[in-house]
Amino acid sequence: MSSYASELARPPRTLTVAEQKALLKVSGEHARGYRDHVMFSVALGTGLRCHEIAALNVGDVFHADGTPRRRVLLKVYKRSAKRPARQEVIIPDSLFAKLAKFYKYKQRRAESLEPEAPLFLSQRSARIALRSLRHVFARWQERAHFERRLGFHTLRHTAASAVYHRHKDPLLVQRFARHTSLRT
Repeated sequence: MSSYASELARPPRTLTVAEQKALLKVSGEHARGYRDHVMFSVALGTGLRCHEIAALNVGDVFHADGTPRRRVLLKVYKRSAKRPARQEVIIPDSLFAKLAKFYKYKQRRAESLEPEAPLFLSQRSARIALRSLRHVFARWQERAHFERRLGFHTLRHTAASAVYHRHKDPLLVQRFARHTSLRT
């Protein structure tokens, strides 16, 4: 069997339920971890990729009145396409209240709530960078006392695995993950 075939046979790495709880607990309880807690919750609830989370704008996730949207429309550039493809992501009920609270958090901090403003800001009040997102995830893994180090994409794998375990429907997982092929 080729190494590529053995890669396909191995399931993707995911966070255990205990690791998910520990990550969300430690980031949610820390005063400076709230933004990160919401980012991780978004990743676990929607299966968004790291770059998709970093690219989110306030208007992508919230209506003008500050209520969270039930559906987020992403603009995804595939391969050499000149125009973005539209993909839809559903906001689960479990994330809805957390996002509403995050909007108020941004208001209290006087962060821009304009539709084109970044949803997640860096410490310098700019759009969070991918490198920072990955670094933040590594730091919270240490604080949550993970026994292993995982990449940010593991949150996406965990979200997709949770959908499969809940529904046992590979086609639903394919749609959730926004993959064109079931083999992916």
